[in-house]
Amino acid sequence: MLLDTASLYFRAYFGVPDSVRAPDGTPVNAVRGLLDFIDRLVKDHRPDHLVACMDADWRPHWRVELIPSYKAHRVAEERPAGPDEEEVPDTLSPQVPVIEAVLDALGIARVGVAGYEADDVIGTYTARATGPVDIVTGDRDLYQLVDDARGVRVLYPVKGVGTLNLVDEAALREKYGVDGAGYADLALLRGDPSDGLPGVPGIGEKTAAKLLAEFGDLAGIRAAVGDPKAKLTPSQRKRLTEAAPYLAVAPKVVKVADDVPLPDTGTALPHGPRDAGALDALAARWGLGGSLQRLLTTLTT
Repeated sequence: MLLDTASLYFRAYFGVPDSVRAPDGTPVNAVRGLLDFIDRLVKDHRPDHLVACMDADWRPHWRVELIPSYKAHRVAEERPAGPDEEEVPDTLSPQVPVIEAVLDALGIARVGVAGYEADDVIGTYTARATGPVDIVTGDRDLYQLVDDARGVRVLYPVKGVGTLNLVDEAALREKYGVDGAGYADLALLRGDPSDGLPGVPGIGEKTAAKLLAEFGDLAGIRAAVGDPKAKLTPSQRKRLTEAAPYLAVAPKVVKVADDVPLPDTGTALPHGPRDAGALDALAARWGLGGSLQRLLTTLTT
């Protein structure tokens, strides 16, 4: 089980009231919400391995070089050295180091790799997996990894951190008209304002799905643009021709990496805390109460 950790603690932050606070009054709603979420996931799915995948770089320079608008609207401060600072709610930022410390003390693998997003870490673990994989994320970009033959599916939260949609290839075909492998092509054709991806002007989701059904994949669509006999309307041909520079670079930006240099980290689900003393101190300092105790009970039973 691979957790898109930032996606989940953002959801916890907005799904749990900020009246949930530490003894000193500091909000810990994201911390406790994420612990409750992990507790439920482990109870319901009992994974053999669990990895909290992190954004070591939420806006990698190599993606921005290809598409400068990539996530540009979410930049709080540009930094010439190191990752740009992301715009994050004031009361969420201080909770992230607490989340990291608690995961470490619990012994839950926490993996981020310099120069890559959590999506890329997830993509690489998925590529290396020899058995079924559950990806837990509120980010539809990861639908591209869904693969029934390999047992790869996405668990997508639809209400706070309680209700999950199970996304397999049948669900993708019903909603988008593509399978997992086709989702990245669909996404780059239609664009994604939340990630600053322009897409092809005039090509929405339904048109993109029809083009992929007709021509198979992005390469097939691009080949069709140069084939006067291909079944494209004049406006589609014009729009795709004008978008050729974007279409040449977008796949590298949109498709998650599957070759990230992962650290040699044990990923087995822990059955007890790695550092009980540190965990007790964190629980007392931050008032983690029932959320932490429930998760500990689940891990040890």
